[in-house]
Amino acid sequence: MKLKQGFPLFIAILFGLITLLGLLFENAVISNLILQWTGLLAVAALLLGIVNLYAVHLQRLIKHRNPYSGILVLSLSLVFVLAITDNGGQTSGGVNQLFQWVQAPLEAALASLLAFFLLFAGFQLLRRQRSGWSVLFLVTAVVIFATNIVLTAAFLPPGLSAPVLQLRGVIEDIIVVSGVRGLLIGIALATTILAVRVLIGMERPYNE
Repeated sequence: MKLKQGFPLFIAILFGLITLLGLLFENAVISNLILQWTGLLAVAALLLGIVNLYAVHLQRLIKHRNPYSGILVLSLSLVFVLAITDNGGQTSGGVNQLFQWVQAPLEAALASLLAFFLLFAGFQLLRRQRSGWSVLFLVTAVVIFATNIVLTAAFLPPGLSAPVLQLRGVIEDIIVVSGVRGLLIGIALATTILAVRVLIGMERPYNE
């Protein structure tokens, strides 16, 4: 095995075994040390990614006059300046205020569009493949969407609020929670299998 391929494999297996032993024997010193190293590497990778993103879009702005690149460069610069002034005491809560003015409304708009996307996807799924699962998906999306409209309507009689809330609670507590738990169990099993494959050297994503 070449050194270029064997050294990353040795490092991955070594630190994987050290972390596993630290978790099994509850050795907080080793676990905390590796977690601190991992956090440091993650922060360094994030900073390099932000710098690379800024440089690429700045180059596009200068050479191609791309307006979207200009918006991104301006936004990154503004957030960076506000972060410095907040830490220096010149401003107070500038980053949080910018988040409330820009990021929060955008996230709310995207979340509201998700309901329409789900309804559209349900109709498309029913047209292409008419099965019990597609009907269940469409009915669930319609019910959730309708209950949101009904509960926010001012003309809803007080006596109808309780049954609507009960129906929505049954859907969320049974269907939604069951699906989320199934996804989490699947993710946990897949993560465990991937970790075992990395530890025994069958999976080498660090060489790609």
